[in-house]
Amino acid sequence: MCVTIRRATIDDAKQISELIVPLTKKYVCPTWEQDAHHVVLESMSAENVASYIANDYYYLIAEDEHQSVIGVACMRDFSHLYHLFVAEKHQGKGVSRLLWQRLKSVSLKQGNQGRFTVNAAINSEQVYAKFGFKRTQGVRKRRGMVDVPMELTVADKVI
Repeated sequence: MCVTIRRATIDDAKQISELIVPLTKKYVCPTWEQDAHHVVLESMSAENVASYIANDYYYLIAEDEHQSVIGVACMRDFSHLYHLFVAEKHQGKGVSRLLWQRLKSVSLKQGNQGRFTVNAAINSEQVYAKFGFKRTQGVRKRRGMVDVPMELTVADKVI
């Protein structure tokens, strides 16, 4: 499988939303209270994703050989991993690692001093642990949303 990673543009917002909304409904929403679902799903609309891209959230997309979006990752302030999603049929093939490594590299080049955070969904904690993230506290529940705050400190900032 040939995977291309590139920076997303506003024109990619619809495809990004179409990838991440169904995955969020399937994997994240079941661990949250019903009242919180609309908050996260609205934040992932094509309009909101376009706004994030326009306002300096750094989005990367992974495309297959047919230029279909198969993965997306987003970093806020070059320090907080905001989104990391891979289409189901491409999971377990290293796409999330490719996206993460590229985001980390870009962030370090942009001045990140080696500290990254993520609020991991309950069922994605193990993915982030494989990247080196560690819990900073236990499972957290806020306004019906459930996550695990995690942090990664990169000692060697060689890019």
